[in-house]
Amino acid sequence: MTQSRQYQSIGVIGGGAFGTALGCAAVRAGRSVTLWARDRDIVAAINQDHENPHYLPGIALPDRLQATGDIMVAAACDALILAVPAQFLRQVVAQLPAQRSAVTPLIICAKGIENSTLNLMNDVVAQILPDAPLAALSGPSFAAEVARGLPTAVTLAADDAQIGAALVRALGTAEFRPYLSDDMIGVEVCGAMKNVIAIACGIAEGRGYGDSARAALMTRGLAEITRLAIAMGGQPQTMLGLAGVGDLALTCNSRQSRNFTLGYQLGQGDRLDDIFAGSRSVFEGAHTVHAAAQLAAREQVEMPICAAVSAILEGQEGVADAIAELLSRPFVREEE
Repeated sequence: MTQSRQYQSIGVIGGGAFGTALGCAAVRAGRSVTLWARDRDIVAAINQDHENPHYLPGIALPDRLQATGDIMVAAACDALILAVPAQFLRQVVAQLPAQRSAVTPLIICAKGIENSTLNLMNDVVAQILPDAPLAALSGPSFAAEVARGLPTAVTLAADDAQIGAALVRALGTAEFRPYLSDDMIGVEVCGAMKNVIAIACGIAEGRGYGDSARAALMTRGLAEITRLAIAMGGQPQTMLGLAGVGDLALTCNSRQSRNFTLGYQLGQGDRLDDIFAGSRSVFEGAHTVHAAAQLAAREQVEMPICAAVSAILEGQEGVADAIAELLSRPFVREEE
């Protein structure tokens, strides 16, 4: 692979909000984009009405964004964006053609930890397509804003620097700015764990605890993310970048964040089952938190906020009791 390699066609695997938004960004970067969606209605709406009414209602999509219900059509592109929920990534990647994997970079956008294995997303993909060049894209990026072409900056981490640089050129525009990193582990831990901390911040907001409590949760949450990432081989500086504090700040401070909203509703006293039933969206943090707590135990990393959110979502503790337990923890040095 040479640094001059161009990725002219981009396949997007996943017809949700973020996959559609990244497809829009790639079109604006001058790429030919084919988006695969399982839902036939989404495919038809994108091709005929240039809209994704289920996930990005009211947002006009570029005419050149084409959708397909045949995953092999999207898989024939030069590079693939994997934008399916984390717990479904393994079964979707298993449908991709192995014969092209060595020459087709896969950009992982799923943010989570696989429940059944405690694997990060790059490990999941590598187990199925071991020869595929991998990258991970994460950072502060609400799908609706990316789809509209509003200024956004993200981290794109790749093990191969030349491939990573080529992907940055293929996707980057004045409005959508990927910053290159070589820390796949750190970027993926940040992407998974910021959703858990966002749930905690939403709970605090729902309980009316104020801005100071949310700032404290974000800061101590970042310390938990950093401890876990370093234990798994991530780089400390990644936590201070777009994938770390950048995404954490966005996700923990806005009702646009699905995970923050989930926490807010829990803090207001809503039942988890009712919240899930009333939403078409995937709350990645809710599907990640138990695996994250197990991973923290395996790596011998203390993560009390994560543990508290896990206990609430697993029904082991009520919101009030979990908060009281957090507030009664002993005082320690800040770096601990």
